[in-house]
Amino acid sequence: MPELPEVETTRRGLSPHVEGRRVTRVLLRRPDLRWPIAQEISDLLPGQRITAVRRRAKYLLLDTNAGSALLHLGMSGSLRVLPADTPVRAHDHVDIVLGQDRSDAGPVLRFNDPRRFGCLLWQAAGDVHPLLTKLGPEPLSDAFDGDYLFALSRQRKAPVKAFLMDQSVVVGVGNIYAAEALFMAGISPVRAAGKVAHERYVALAEAVKRILQRAIDRGGTTLRDFISPDGAPGYFEQELLAYGRGGQPCPRCGHALRQASISQRATVWCVRCQR
Repeated sequence: MPELPEVETTRRGLSPHVEGRRVTRVLLRRPDLRWPIAQEISDLLPGQRITAVRRRAKYLLLDTNAGSALLHLGMSGSLRVLPADTPVRAHDHVDIVLGQDRSDAGPVLRFNDPRRFGCLLWQAAGDVHPLLTKLGPEPLSDAFDGDYLFALSRQRKAPVKAFLMDQSVVVGVGNIYAAEALFMAGISPVRAAGKVAHERYVALAEAVKRILQRAIDRGGTTLRDFISPDGAPGYFEQELLAYGRGGQPCPRCGHALRQASISQRATVWCVRCQR
């Protein structure tokens, strides 16, 4: 599943080609993805100018004066800006036709989603969509730091990795980046969140910020399906130190990395370096 760096990479790739453009037409090749596509996408979006492309957690928002198209890439979705005459492939479910005026002469923003776990919904102007109302802070914002994590973690018995992946705690820190941040901070993913000391949460928050920023700078992580809007893969996969390396030598001490399941997600860590 695309995580925060992949979604931010997508946002940055789309913005120069989408912001300021007018939506001249919306073509839906099917009525639903994970959920029914919002009727407002057909009724209100055409004719609107896209004023900004924003990201909140793993959601992308195409802002207009009438409201915002809310998109999630799901497990395997991708967004590409393409010439209008680009042949349609399997799983190209949505075209948002863009132009400088009301003609159909511009490119298309095409949403491809083989597994159909993505979504295309609508957020009315001035409102916050219910999917966004209970989300925690952005991990790269000033609101997220060691003090915040420590205060929220008291009395928590869940493993610290599950705590870090809780979207009501902090958004966008999925399985890959949680594993890498915990390795960098030297914290065992199986330790109870409430048993992690303050100074270690300071180190963990800094590790999360560093890992996510590095992944964004390298275009995300391509493990199965993710590609950026220009068709390029993400290169952070080449720098993974823990995720997906169960049984391999720890890059710090050489001891075999352990793999287990935490909250039904594969988890890899070093029992010597992470306590």
